[in-house]
Amino acid sequence: MNHWLMKSEPDVFGIEHLKARPRRTGHWDGVRNYQARNMLRDEMRAGDPAFFYHSSCAEPGIAGIVEITRAGYPDFTAWDPDNIHYDPKSSSDKPIWYMVDVRFKRQFPRVITLQELKRHKPLRDMRLLQRGSRLSIMPVTKREWDYIIKLEKS
Repeated sequence: MNHWLMKSEPDVFGIEHLKARPRRTGHWDGVRNYQARNMLRDEMRAGDPAFFYHSSCAEPGIAGIVEITRAGYPDFTAWDPDNIHYDPKSSSDKPIWYMVDVRFKRQFPRVITLQELKRHKPLRDMRLLQRGSRLSIMPVTKREWDYIIKLEKS
């Protein structure tokens, strides 16, 4: 089992949006970075847990936990010219972009902010906290995962 962190802008698609969806499940679409695409396509598996991270907002941070319910498959939003994620180079015959399905598991009682994460020495090597790390999807080690779960409870 792998552990992940998945970023989304809360005013576009936040944890509350996922929580309100039927069966609390939705597509994680619109990823347009090759490195993140490769993780979606090749590494994410049904059952993998992920932190839902709110980014590009006043207080970025981890808002809760989701579970991957469907492994990577072609992101069909890339084929729709009316969709914000449209990519004319991608097609159903030769898809470029991939997505996964995620299900809401739980929302944290508080957002564990980026600033708080930075203060914890055991997290210093976390990819999220590395200079220039801007990927919307990134792996989280089991040690980092367990540490952050303890932060949620403190």
